[in-house]
Amino acid sequence: MSDEYSLVRRMAWPESASRPVGTPIQPSVVYASPDPDTLDAQYEGRLSGYTYAREGHPNADVLARKIDLLEGARGGIVLGSGMAAVTAVLMGLTRAGDHVLGGDQLYGRSLRLMREDLPRFGVATSLADPTDADAFLAAIRPETKLILLEVVSNPTLRVADIEAIVAGAKARRVLVVVDNTFTTPRGFRPFDHGADVVVHSVTKILAGHSDATLGYVAAKDAAHRKAIYDFSVTVGFTPSPFDCWLAERGLYSFELRYDRAEANARALAEHIAGLPGVVRVLYPTRPDHPDHNRAVALLGARGGHMVSFEVEGGRAAANRLTQAAPNIAFAPTLGDIGTTISHPASSSHRALGAEGRAALGISEGFFRVSVGIEDIDLLKREFEAAIRAATA
Repeated sequence: MSDEYSLVRRMAWPESASRPVGTPIQPSVVYASPDPDTLDAQYEGRLSGYTYAREGHPNADVLARKIDLLEGARGGIVLGSGMAAVTAVLMGLTRAGDHVLGGDQLYGRSLRLMREDLPRFGVATSLADPTDADAFLAAIRPETKLILLEVVSNPTLRVADIEAIVAGAKARRVLVVVDNTFTTPRGFRPFDHGADVVVHSVTKILAGHSDATLGYVAAKDAAHRKAIYDFSVTVGFTPSPFDCWLAERGLYSFELRYDRAEANARALAEHIAGLPGVVRVLYPTRPDHPDHNRAVALLGARGGHMVSFEVEGGRAAANRLTQAAPNIAFAPTLGDIGTTISHPASSSHRALGAEGRAALGISEGFFRVSVGIEDIDLLKREFEAAIRAATA
């Protein structure tokens, strides 16, 4: 046996003239360099390489490059969650004395970050209605650093007047940050419409199987990217290599899943709208949607995979509906390969209180559906039976 033998020593990776077809998982936390000069060269950008997983790792970079292709971006960063991505942008690009303006129907945790957390660090915030561009732009202040928008809002599916808002923001030299989780680059590419930063919860339909928690952010400007990256590394928004591997695997079928789910959502919205006891159905390309014309202008026929509806009967009806649909997951998420249903009043928007939810049009009988790729006739039967039980 060799004198250098030790089981605790790492062995060199086997050389091969061929390469793996599937992406390898690289869980290593640290990477060894041959000498200090090489490490300097890596940190200074003269050589490519990895040092410590909190600063980046191969699985995150592979996933980021794939989402870059979808969004028409360069240098995207994968983080540990969608909210990590939102937080890294807001904290990385602002400082005490700045002001952030957000859409008034952002994701619930984004709203909490705006209302509760940023002000603690000296960053002022306010909210305005992004479907009214004049009112939204009027809310911009001299100290406004950036605005945060969703093209299609959660959960009422209102459509922002993003082109007018972007034009007005550019004239005022205010950065535009778009959370594109709902619409996805399959439905809308914010950089093509003048956005400065794009954010995703990769956890949702990009990964698509409810088994990976990740976020993504890309910035047009290299200085903005560096500020976001530096903050995320400092606070440790590190993505799991295994989650990155799972999400990359999900991306292989993203376009197929999205198109099937979108077709299902369109058909399901039409079906639910005709059922007794349904107060309203919200789907962006339906003629009765309050932002129908804008939705068609921005999204074309791409209404997306999300449907919201309201039934009569309040909380009691809501309980009956979910209990009558045991095969449809009642869960506070979206974008799974299977259909899920959520109740914003008891989940994503519970912190707003009844008055705050009422101002957004969210009642106890309001539901949001993330439509999956099941057989559409099955979905129609299941929702019809659940709504019948809820409103009986």
